[in-house]
Amino acid sequence: MWAFLDAPAAAELPDLAVELESLGYGALWIPETVGRDPFVLAAMLLDATSELVLATGIANIHARDAVTMSSGSKTLADAYPGRFVLGLGVSHAPMVENIRGGTYRTPLATMRAYLEALDAAFYTAPPPDPPARRVLAALGPRMLELARDRTDGAHPYFSTPEHTARAREVLGAGPFLAPEQTVVLSADPDEARRVARGFASGYLGLPNYANNLRRLGFTDDDIEQVSDRIVDATVAWGDVSAIRARVKEHLDAGADHVCIQVLPREPGTVPTTEWRELGPALRDLG
Repeated sequence: MWAFLDAPAAAELPDLAVELESLGYGALWIPETVGRDPFVLAAMLLDATSELVLATGIANIHARDAVTMSSGSKTLADAYPGRFVLGLGVSHAPMVENIRGGTYRTPLATMRAYLEALDAAFYTAPPPDPPARRVLAALGPRMLELARDRTDGAHPYFSTPEHTARAREVLGAGPFLAPEQTVVLSADPDEARRVARGFASGYLGLPNYANNLRRLGFTDDDIEQVSDRIVDATVAWGDVSAIRARVKEHLDAGADHVCIQVLPREPGTVPTTEWRELGPALRDLG
């Protein structure tokens, strides 16, 4: 599961994580935008559960220096062995410059330098065993190559099964590939596309995502109009069997792990009903 968890009160979140674990979800991916701190949240939810893996999808490299990122991830990996995955990303120019007041530079060079600093970061406590797995938010070929060469794999977001196949080709057989797949559990095309289009329109204004979709063959008109074609490709909608089929497409294309993000019908709510419906249907897919 991939989820924004800003709407509920913090005191409710451990129970949500426990329920996700009981439904058979193996991992929970949490983002870093302008809401709750992902490392604090991960610690809360790891402590509340017994087997659930917590992954950052993603921790923004502009939000903390490499020493701080290293210390946070190593502390969690040490306290909860094998249950924390550090997903890293360069974020987007509007988020970095308009909200954080930083400077957004060439993503590939910035990430490469950050990984070097992360590897060199001082840490005086005992190193975790095993170390936290590290993945990159990678869409384009060169960022995927960096993920292949310098980390454990890639976590593409807002993409398609075709992108998953291309990512696997770049990564090769070994690295971990965990795409995010957004879903709307509704068989009503108008309702499903209404919810999906509202979600997709925000991401299509960000160059990293728009350029990735252009590489996949979508046109400027698709992007500007938020066409049905682009909505249907990026957001899976329909009944449980339709969602299951899309997840299987990713797995067949080479994904090791698919994290689904369920869009609620009403913004600001937690789609627990949909989580419960989807859990049993997806459990045997891995």
